[in-house]
Amino acid sequence: MNDPLRVRVAGPLARYAAGFRAELVARGYAPGSQALQLQLAAELSRWLEAQGLDVSDLTSECVERFFQMRRARVRVLYVSPRALRVLLDHLGQAGVLPVPVPAEPSPLEAFLDRYRGYLLRERGLAERTAVRYVHVARRFLAGCSRHGDDGLAGVSAEAAVGFLTAECAARSSGWAGCVAVALRSLLRFLHLEGLIGQPLAQAVPAPAGWRLAGLPKALAPAALSALLAGCDRESAAGRRDYAVLLLLACLGLRAGEVAALQMADVSWREGWLRVSGKGRRLDLLPLPPDVGRALADYVRNGRPRAAGGALFRRIGAPHGPLEPTTVTGIVYRACDRAGLPRAGAHRLRHTAATQMLRAGASLPEIAQVLRHASTASTAIYAKADRQALAALARPWPGGAA
Repeated sequence: MNDPLRVRVAGPLARYAAGFRAELVARGYAPGSQALQLQLAAELSRWLEAQGLDVSDLTSECVERFFQMRRARVRVLYVSPRALRVLLDHLGQAGVLPVPVPAEPSPLEAFLDRYRGYLLRERGLAERTAVRYVHVARRFLAGCSRHGDDGLAGVSAEAAVGFLTAECAARSSGWAGCVAVALRSLLRFLHLEGLIGQPLAQAVPAPAGWRLAGLPKALAPAALSALLAGCDRESAAGRRDYAVLLLLACLGLRAGEVAALQMADVSWREGWLRVSGKGRRLDLLPLPPDVGRALADYVRNGRPRAAGGALFRRIGAPHGPLEPTTVTGIVYRACDRAGLPRAGAHRLRHTAATQMLRAGASLPEIAQVLRHASTASTAIYAKADRQALAALARPWPGGAA
């Protein structure tokens, strides 16, 4: 049954069926998907009626009991509470769901909530960065905890070094650096709050790493052409993916910056793009004609109809904005289609820089396009122009190769 109008909902949810159907239409669900959602709602409603329950009894525990029953006879389709997300959102907006009683936060969670507020308000960190810092803090303090307390009594220089050593074993040097920075941030906050007597941040060692030791990994021009050619520009998804890849490879945007772009950030007449970058900085970048044409083609023929909001949106329902991980997934799938080893979105940022270098751009000009806060971050690309470096290479003593 693929016609949503033929699905009949009986029981406690019957009075909300028409509004739920309209909600599904507004979120862009296809008729077949609408029918499946309505069938699940009808089954839930029959189960509630059989249990002698009403909509006001739809707690998370009640939903889990329903899916335990459903998983016993259906093993594939809609067997997780996530399947009821849209219905529960609709019922919540209608104000008919039971109001959850918030649990009393543990001492550790109460402290972490204060720490998160400090990171966002005082330090100005982005939400995703604050989440990572809090994750590291939770793991560290949980290891210091005794008998369910907040773990602050167990904080010491030895505990910090031990945690860093264990956390970074067999991990990349980049991850080790992230953990060290997050751990120092936590220790500074603890000292500022008067929760530890000594400033322990300097006790956290810097993981071994040599700046500018490696070469930037960029795609060859032929590989980039294959990546772009693999997008089916006759489909909505292909138009979107092609525009995303061009922004990454031509302007050097980061995955998070692409996901954060809004419709209002594109000035079609003036030909510029407003980018919300790291450190909450805003930059205006020129919009190259080929990138502008790709964006216009996506907006006209591929983007779900919406007046404003995020520029890049999900093709399938619900048509929400893309996440940074989704942007990385677009690059992964493009590599798969082109028969190339998988590369992340940042590889295309390196590609944009090396292409500018080959075209004769200076390092300060590349730093301006990539929006580096310091030109020292751009210095790594000085090693990418091997032809220019060959002129500086001296013969090996004795003529040996």
